Amino acid sequence: MSRVKRGNVSRQRHKKVLKLAKGFRGARSKLFKVANQAVMKSLKYAYRDRRNKRRDLRRLWITRINAAARLHGMSYSRFIFGLQKAGINLNRKYLADLAAQQPEAFDKLAGQVKAALPQ
Repeated sequence: MSRVKRGNVSRQRHKKVLKLAKGFRGARSKLFKVANQAVMKSLKYAYRDRRNKRRDLRRLWITRINAAARLHGMSYSRFIFGLQKAGINLNRKYLADLAAQQPEAFDKLAGQVKAALPQ
């Protein structure tokens, strides 16, 4: 069997991992074995937190909508129910933006929702 020289392959792999570990402290950015472990873990955290970010943003939007709805004498759940009854299809991101940036537009929306709610 012929001899396989793999100097270039492993060097390139090491360089790729060390480049990803740039900015880590101590041996985590200098030594391949330690850096490889740190990079693997950081990539797991990054994957997990990309999903958690969506969860956190949705919670923030709901909190903002709830605060604005309570100014109009409704809870969040009643407000969302009223939106459905009124046939208004707006997502929570847009509703939260309306509540924060354009309160007068949100006031009109709350008026429509109150009219659609059963007394």
